[in-house]
Amino acid sequence: MLVAFSVAPSGVGDSDGVSEAVAAAVKVVRESGLPHETTSMFTTIEGEWDEVMDVVKRATEAASAGAPRTSLVLKADIRPGHTGQLHEKVRRVEEHLRER
Repeated sequence: MLVAFSVAPSGVGDSDGVSEAVAAAVKVVRESGLPHETTSMFTTIEGEWDEVMDVVKRATEAASAGAPRTSLVLKADIRPGHTGQLHEKVRRVEEHLRER
């Protein structure tokens, strides 16, 4: 499965910036060893249901440390039997774009 998620704490300090908290979440993802990609809006992880959800949970906990409230947005593509889709899905789209 692929899971794209975005996590942000709220109610902490006077700054609107959440980059430090996001970095804490991304660190958890990177240390998981699962295939992943971080963009300006989401981090996408690929793996089995239980391992991906465990990483999302731990990343959310890391980002929300000390925050009274946390926002989590999650989107999942559940496709049993398929691996390597983190980059393969993009490759297929790019292939169609080259054909035009």
